Amino acid sequence: QVQLVESGGGLVQAGGSLRLSCAASLRTFSGCTMSWFRQAPGKEREFVATISPSGGRTEYVDSVKGRFTISRDNAKNTVYLQLNSLKPEDTAVYYCAARFDMLSDFRPSRYNYWGQGTQVTVSS
Repeated sequence: QVQLVESGGGLVQAGGSLRLSCAASLRTFSGCTMSWFRQAPGKEREFVATISPSGGRTEYVDSVKGRFTISRDNAKNTVYLQLNSLKPEDTAVYYCAARFDMLSDFRPSRYNYWGQGTQVTVSS
């Protein structure tokens, strides 16, 4: 059974940092595009960042560019999201997702597996 398990969320003050992790029980992890999405109350799930299978290519939503960094360790089947300079508008449940394709995609419907999410709350 495939599982994606996120961790690292929490409550932080504006300007603070968090590091999210997503451990995947995927035999083909090194062949998957991995992404982070987030969903705030009353809003649709939003693309945040993506990383290619090799880790050589990353893309971000404009609102987090320069503040968030996605990375991966294929030896550990884990993808990370470093969140710096956090703002109250970053408050959301953050989800990692796996896509069996080398091409990135910003649409949630294009992902094969999802984690259960981890809450990030940024206070002002």
